[in-house]
Amino acid sequence: MERFVRFAAAEGIEWGIFEEGRIHKITSNPVRDFDSTGVFYDPSSVKLLAPVEPSKIVCIGLNYKEHVKESQSADKAPDEPVLFMKPPSSLIGPGDRIVYPEMAERVDYEAELGVIIGRECKNAAAIEAEDYIFGFTCVNDVTARDLQKKDGQWTRGKGFDTFCPVGPWIVDRLKYEDLLVESYLNGQLRQSSRTSMLIFPIPELISFISKVMTLYPGDLISTGTPAGVGPMQPGDRIEVRIEGIGSLVNDVI
Repeated sequence: MERFVRFAAAEGIEWGIFEEGRIHKITSNPVRDFDSTGVFYDPSSVKLLAPVEPSKIVCIGLNYKEHVKESQSADKAPDEPVLFMKPPSSLIGPGDRIVYPEMAERVDYEAELGVIIGRECKNAAAIEAEDYIFGFTCVNDVTARDLQKKDGQWTRGKGFDTFCPVGPWIVDRLKYEDLLVESYLNGQLRQSSRTSMLIFPIPELISFISKVMTLYPGDLISTGTPAGVGPMQPGDRIEVRIEGIGSLVNDVI
């Protein structure tokens, strides 16, 4: 497995592979063809950025049974995946700050496994969906809960700038079927479940979405959050941990 990073160095924004305590610079976004450069960076000399540049961010609502039970927006598990989207302008990376909007009264964390698409995908069958996966990352589907309920749809509540922290890297060739997904608010465990508990498994999600819209290399699918979502306040620190990937930490301001 490789850990692919996007980072800001003195000479600009670059892509690399995090290996053996250093970052090996590569020539381009790894979802496309890339080559080695032979250039290495000390991680302390660069800033990690969101490791994705998607044309779109497709998110799944109500995809863990226990979260359906705690949600006031549904009384039973959905019959098919519930899709919504976040704008790419909502992306931030590890260590970046989540901005609490002035118009919101409640802002929640939602820990999720993110799937990065590796090649163009349209009308894929679930049995072949794995062929379109490039890798996986941590996502926090930050939500202005009061605005989501007020609007009756999710665009505003999910779409603010800084409302999609992603990172710290993309891990490829990961066995994703039974990963531990957790969130910690100020060091206290708030969410804990496993991807084996997803109502709609990842191959089904990719197939379903691809029959609605074409997925392009680099597109991000956020697969849904477990039970335990809750509010954050300015000054809080939220961490998303996913087994086999690592930890995504962001502060709220």
